Amino acid sequence: MERGEFPARIGAILSIGGLLMLAAPVLGGAGASAAAPAVAPAAPVVLGAAGDPGIVRVLPAPAESESEPNVMVYVEGSMPVTSRPGGGRVVGTMAAGSKYYRAPLVAWVLETARHGRYGLVTLPYSGSRETGWIPLRGLETATTWVTVEVDLSRHVVVVERRDRVIARFPAATGSPVSPTPPGKYFVTDRVPFGGGSYYGSFAFGISGIQTNLPPGWSGGNQLAIHGTNDPSSIGRSVSAGCLRVSEAALDRLKPLLDLGTPVVIRS
Repeated sequence: MERGEFPARIGAILSIGGLLMLAAPVLGGAGASAAAPAVAPAAPVVLGAAGDPGIVRVLPAPAESESEPNVMVYVEGSMPVTSRPGGGRVVGTMAAGSKYYRAPLVAWVLETARHGRYGLVTLPYSGSRETGWIPLRGLETATTWVTVEVDLSRHVVVVERRDRVIARFPAATGSPVSPTPPGKYFVTDRVPFGGGSYYGSFAFGISGIQTNLPPGWSGGNQLAIHGTNDPSSIGRSVSAGCLRVSEAALDRLKPLLDLGTPVVIRS
């Protein structure tokens, strides 16, 4: 999370290469309907070298595994999230769109119940680790084999596919004053930025917020994985909560992280 903390600038929604992407605010234009997330092809992978985010190397593609893919659901409107499938107390709300850019929300379903009629989800933008249930009937679903794991103690972002590590990047994390909050999140925005931006060339908004903003902070509070115009900060605890990665890392992440892709942050 950085200056403006994923600023509230509404961009146009464009369908690019089968992936839903948000255009920079200068582009404008009308919104398009959401496209189903694409499953990343099995191809040679790029691995960010620890200690030098500008260096990459190629690894073999991972072998097949017997793990189950992550399930994602296209949220068609705001809906209550309940403490048990089909009932119980209301623990929160599943928003219909992302916090600032209003992209159609694609939520990660942690598990299903009652023959797939209900899905367990995290509460987007709540600042809570609480989970609850939403009805899945009538909603479009998709799957992805990709999961992002963030190790805050090691300043590392790890991408897994079929339970195999396919990429690993050093990252800047939240400072001691505004530490990155651990939790289970999912990608909610894909936002390109112009050259030399404070956010680098691209940002992946996620469904978490920073509840411990730095003193005097006047920006937003949404968490994100994004680039930076200060590469020397990568690998250190210096941000307001977001995860800063290199341009090489962004290039690798763009074809892998669709809307709804799980992002698990651990302390």
